Amino acid sequence: MLERLREFFTPPPPPKLPEVPAGRRYYAIGDIHGRLDLYDALIAAIEDEIARAPGMDHRIVVLGDLVDRGPDSAGVVELTRRWQQVRNVRVLAGNHEEMFLASFEKPEALRHFLKHGGHETLLSYGFSSRQLSEMPLEAIFEALPQVVSQSTRDYIAGFETMIRAGDYVFVHAGIDPARPLAEQTRGDLLWIRERFLSHEGPLEKVVIHGHTIFEHVMDCGNRIGIDTGAFRSGVLTALVLEGDQRRILQARTVDDGTAQVFHGDREH
Repeated sequence: MLERLREFFTPPPPPKLPEVPAGRRYYAIGDIHGRLDLYDALIAAIEDEIARAPGMDHRIVVLGDLVDRGPDSAGVVELTRRWQQVRNVRVLAGNHEEMFLASFEKPEALRHFLKHGGHETLLSYGFSSRQLSEMPLEAIFEALPQVVSQSTRDYIAGFETMIRAGDYVFVHAGIDPARPLAEQTRGDLLWIRERFLSHEGPLEKVVIHGHTIFEHVMDCGNRIGIDTGAFRSGVLTALVLEGDQRRILQARTVDDGTAQVFHGDREH
């Protein structure tokens, strides 16, 4: 009888925390949007951690929206390309990469792109402010393939849409909560917002995403949003996953205009 009472009053074990595969450390980097200064500082901090843990399998996931709005999209793209040559870096396509590539297809897509941060992107690739203000849209459209190389366009077109890691999945915008992961559409992965953000129930995996700006990392249990609006807030966030542990690295613009990296506490 005592044993039965003990079993009745014993609290259940705590729920299992989500994990990444043993021996791996993941760095998920939120929307960069042309902030090469913050990105460069964050990479330096990540490289320092990698050097201090040589036995770990380090994997980096860039969550998309490398381009637009900030001052140096071209530099961000090229730095990412170089980083991939020395590290296991995978890059997700964001909706801004999709708009960028579409702008080469027809002038109306270019018009839409320019209104949503593309103006800054084209400046970073060599257009002048005067050209963008004085040239007709059709003339910019004609010049675009000469300014942004085919190699760069092919590289961006090769960005992925979903990456899985243990109990987590990385996407740019989110997922359709009504569909299994295997049936997600590219449109939802790059553009979804309200249907995903308002979903409170469990999902197939914990979703790590960007796309929607939050002042702080938004951990809702079933999803974690890490877009802290680098282009306007001066804060670029990386979420670090190791085993069932989570912590944060943030590159921030400080008072003297330089970028410094701050280490957040572990969440578990």
